[in-house]
Amino acid sequence: MVADGFLERHLASVRAALRGRALVARKRMSQHFLLDASLLRRVVAAVGDVRGREVVEIGPGPGGLTAALLEAGAKVTAIELDPEWARATALSLVGRGQLELRVEDALATATQVVARLSDRSNLGPLVVSNLPYAVASPLLVDLVRAARPPERLVVMVQKEVADRIAAPAGTPEVGLLTFLIQLRATARRRFVVPAGAFVPPPKVESAVVEIVPSAERLAALQQRPQLEPLVRAAFQARRKTLRNGLLDVAGEEALAKVEPTLLKRRAEELSLADWYSLADQLAGIAAGGAPAAAARAGGTGNAP
Repeated sequence: MVADGFLERHLASVRAALRGRALVARKRMSQHFLLDASLLRRVVAAVGDVRGREVVEIGPGPGGLTAALLEAGAKVTAIELDPEWARATALSLVGRGQLELRVEDALATATQVVARLSDRSNLGPLVVSNLPYAVASPLLVDLVRAARPPERLVVMVQKEVADRIAAPAGTPEVGLLTFLIQLRATARRRFVVPAGAFVPPPKVESAVVEIVPSAERLAALQQRPQLEPLVRAAFQARRKTLRNGLLDVAGEEALAKVEPTLLKRRAEELSLADWYSLADQLAGIAAGGAPAAAARAGGTGNAP
């Protein structure tokens, strides 16, 4: 662990560099930096004890969260696309803790980095990041859908995205992203971060969301290989009832096996247990107890 006061000193040097324009946030790369020590420590606290744990950070920028993770004793592998920010982070943080800095595109390499780190210990790595807005959703879907996903993800994203990821069934926030995550993991929103906490401030609020890949949900999905294509098709026609939205992919004969009241609903109205039931009925399989247990595992929704 790094000595007391390290995080505050690091953040002070970053603020000075930004004021003097020695470092510049790039709007085209969605660069908004959290430089509040208490909020950064709150993010790390949401992860739990990270001492000695492998942590992947995506988009470290000037290294505020990186420094907070190092302060807490994590072994950090940081992936930064911008060479200038990678150089700045390396100059200020390398040698101050267990840090590996990779200059590359996380969209192309994050899942491989997680898989490689999984080989280092019995515990899978954690992903802890203030994700660039422009790539947050595809990155999270890739990580959750990977053959070897992280043990847990605690990430900061736009509040709207966090609300979609953790949305309970039947709420306006439910969308395709909700189920691309929740088919394989549980999710909950931890806390909101105001725009004014960032430099420069974005136009929207952010939120920290926790995503935990679930072996039970993955097993339930693997038993129903048709489920994800059904979900995708239904949300592509989300204004239609399920009967009309799934007609082209499932066919009239298969839909005749499904409870008629279920087919009168729209995609965003279904719970995870409903999706399991739909897939089973289309396949002519009687619903069992395991899907309901998988749907409950870990819960979803927003924490205060």
